[in-house]
Amino acid sequence: MAEQAQAGKRGIGNTLRGWLAPFLPHPNTASRTEQVRAGVGALLGLLATALLTPLLVGALQGDTSALSFLIAPMGASAVLLFGVPASPLAQPWSVFGGNVISAIVGVSVARLVGAPVLAAPLAVGAAILCMFLLRCLHPPGGAVALTAVLAGPAVHAAGYQFAFVQVALNTALLIGAAIAYNNLTGRRYPHRQQSSLPPAGAASAPVGRVGFAAGDLDAVLKRYGQVLDVSRDDLETIIVATEMQAYERRFGVITCGAIMAHKAITVEFGTSLLDAWHLLRTQQVRALPVLNKARRVIGVVAHSDFLRHAELDQYHGLGARLQRFLMPYQGSHSDKPEVVGQIMTAPAVTVRATTPIVELVALMSGSAARPAIHHIAVIDEEDRYAGMVSQSDLLAALYESRLQEPALV
Repeated sequence: MAEQAQAGKRGIGNTLRGWLAPFLPHPNTASRTEQVRAGVGALLGLLATALLTPLLVGALQGDTSALSFLIAPMGASAVLLFGVPASPLAQPWSVFGGNVISAIVGVSVARLVGAPVLAAPLAVGAAILCMFLLRCLHPPGGAVALTAVLAGPAVHAAGYQFAFVQVALNTALLIGAAIAYNNLTGRRYPHRQQSSLPPAGAASAPVGRVGFAAGDLDAVLKRYGQVLDVSRDDLETIIVATEMQAYERRFGVITCGAIMAHKAITVEFGTSLLDAWHLLRTQQVRALPVLNKARRVIGVVAHSDFLRHAELDQYHGLGARLQRFLMPYQGSHSDKPEVVGQIMTAPAVTVRATTPIVELVALMSGSAARPAIHHIAVIDEEDRYAGMVSQSDLLAALYESRLQEPALV
């Protein structure tokens, strides 16, 4: 009986904890440095806005008595601008349009509806609808609309001046401070959305054909149909990083240094085109890393570079054109490329020897915007050339890891 009573208590406790879980705060993933960065940014941004607003209002109309130097909803805007600058709700048009349009709505409703009890919720609801329609949803906009209705006689007397002067100036100054501070502290702002759609007629990348693709995310977001407080490209980056983490867990952490070819043939900037072509053909490789005297990778020369510069994609007279391209010019002056450094692809894409091989998948499979890379140079901790990784090296490593994976029972 005692054991049954204890089991019953544990069951009640688990049920209670499960019910309370949605009400409790989730773990904060932001680092302490990021938290301090956001707080300092809000302090400096609001301080600059509060100091500059009276000066600009005085310069514009000479009378600052009807308007305050700072309205309360700016504090909420500062949370978004400095705390989550990548959020779609914190982008310049969302902030400026959301606040100013909400102020216009609030002033209009306050003039049309005399009873504040009815005017306040009506103003907020109408402001939300307008922000959705104009694609400038910004949560503090609801507070701006409410302020326009419930503020004192000074704001009511100012009328639309409250929207076009007070709110517009406060918001513009705060956005300017956010642009300066976020970029100075390493946060991209405004957060530019990257297009997820490939060019018309472009073939999908291999990883998109067999796994997660941008179109899949777009389809899911369309079905989801709700507002997300995260940008689309950030969400895609998180999902891709999660996939990479899952690959590492599944296949183990195999590094580029473990599978690279240590004795890969290299060339220098001044290597002749004829010598480089001979190496590509006789050694049966598709690319050669180009190194400087310090053995740092300055470029890569591949078959495609010869094809591009010699116009070898035209079959008529192929042999003669190739011979003319490879042979040194006998005169004193020529515009024809003579050495590897004149046709190489630079800067070269490189990875470190400690880079997990799963990060090579996206590079070597390519995308609609970037062609696949067949050979990637590997560098050490001193940024010096260490070896070469090819698509065949990656495939072999992934295949061997798959064979070593425990069988599912």
